[in-house]
Amino acid sequence: MLSPTEEQSADKIATPRGARVIRLHPDDNVVVSLDQLVSGTYIAAESTTVSGLIPPGHKMATRAIEVGETVRRYGQIIGFASQPIRPGQHVHSHNMAMGDFVRDYAFGVEARETQPAANPAHFEGIVREDGRIATRNYIGILTSVNCSATVARAIADHFRRDIHPEALAAFPKVDGVVALTHGSGCGIDSEGEGLAILQRTLGGYACHPNFASVLVIGLGCETNQIPKLLASQGLEDSGTLRAYTIQDAGGTTKAIARGIELIEELLPRANQVERRSVPASHLVIGLQCGGSDGYSGISANPVLGAAVDLLVAHGGTAILSETPEIYGAEHLLTRRAQSVEIGHKLVGRIRWWEEYCSRNGAQMNNNPSAGNKAGGLTTVLEKSLGGIAKGGSSNLTEVYEYAQPVTARGLVFMDTPGYDPISATGQVAGGANLICFTTGRGSAYGCAPSPSVKLATNTALMQRQSDDMDLNCGEVLDGTKTIRALGAELFQLLLDTASGRPSRSEVHGYGQNEFVPWQISVIT
Repeated sequence: MLSPTEEQSADKIATPRGARVIRLHPDDNVVVSLDQLVSGTYIAAESTTVSGLIPPGHKMATRAIEVGETVRRYGQIIGFASQPIRPGQHVHSHNMAMGDFVRDYAFGVEARETQPAANPAHFEGIVREDGRIATRNYIGILTSVNCSATVARAIADHFRRDIHPEALAAFPKVDGVVALTHGSGCGIDSEGEGLAILQRTLGGYACHPNFASVLVIGLGCETNQIPKLLASQGLEDSGTLRAYTIQDAGGTTKAIARGIELIEELLPRANQVERRSVPASHLVIGLQCGGSDGYSGISANPVLGAAVDLLVAHGGTAILSETPEIYGAEHLLTRRAQSVEIGHKLVGRIRWWEEYCSRNGAQMNNNPSAGNKAGGLTTVLEKSLGGIAKGGSSNLTEVYEYAQPVTARGLVFMDTPGYDPISATGQVAGGANLICFTTGRGSAYGCAPSPSVKLATNTALMQRQSDDMDLNCGEVLDGTKTIRALGAELFQLLLDTASGRPSRSEVHGYGQNEFVPWQISVIT
């Protein structure tokens, strides 16, 4: 018979070789499992024995946590124990919940001077006649209202290379003709904020450098009248922007024919582009995370943050968004705000969301999604702390409302929902000419006219869904690469993608259906 000491040693020897956990901060009372943990497994690094089953990416308590006591990850509060938690137990929605606590905003105390890169990076961009820099060369079709969506799609389908390869055969420098349709434009307050947001979004796309030219098509009787839409955005019918309605064209068949004719007139000019070397300072990257899991804040998001710090050092711009997904972690951004005013702008958007949820009978903790929770994320606080890592460590230089034109350099914030298509649509309207999207569950997403680069948080996802992923950040978890090394690799990948290398989402043709402007108004 073994002595108690020998029994304990035998338990340690019996620990599965794959049983790994990761501690993110010395003050944490949970660790994250890198493998499925089974009851009885001894975790030597934490001197803790697993009690129950803990899936990969989920949390295990490293000490006793009493009811009402804070649960900490990243050294920050991610929730409160809703029942007693013993060491080694699974910590998730069954025993942890949201709660109120005070954040120390400490505006600007961690802001620091950005050190410019010694040797500025470049990419092969398209320089428009007015000096704007593009990463792609599309012709776009925008709709003022949902009623003109079918006509817009029919026109774009006429030029699809996979259906009608001859249509663009003579125009190899045109990346395609895309129709970006939506579900709004009528039954909406003609003077309200909802219509203003829609018009601002459409205006941002109409001016986007990745469009060589644009058609705007309406029905004719909608609230979002094209003349008012164009005037509100300082636009007018021109050689590169053409507009008409189905009713004025004489119906559906004639409207489709007119659109095809107009695009055929625009194609020769659109094809007269050349790529040339331009500084990386012209890159404006929208930062997204979707289908997040317990690894997102450990691997892919910090890797993206490392790439963002490099981009900022080279004079470029990164747009962090998804306001509900920084909720509870906003104090980490206010501390890096370049000014007190910028910090207050961010807090103002948080307060708007709290009021918005309250008047609609919703809660901010409706986010995370079911998939996020299955992947190990329990509260929006936990998701926010991981999501904010996408912004790296650079100063926060400005805060924008949805779809506003982004003019500041460095790391900026745009107020958007957490739903990825709506969020990225606002970023592109603001000027993002590239999207970088992290995922742990395997999101399928693209964002015409800006290419979307997908980052897998774990190697299992990369192996399972390699057809959709551009970079495996699971190597951080595997211990084969560092966050800094992968950040530099990602930065180069972004330069290559901006230079014309197709992303996986572009190969699959994603991008047209993911145009989703934010609707906040009453529809009557």
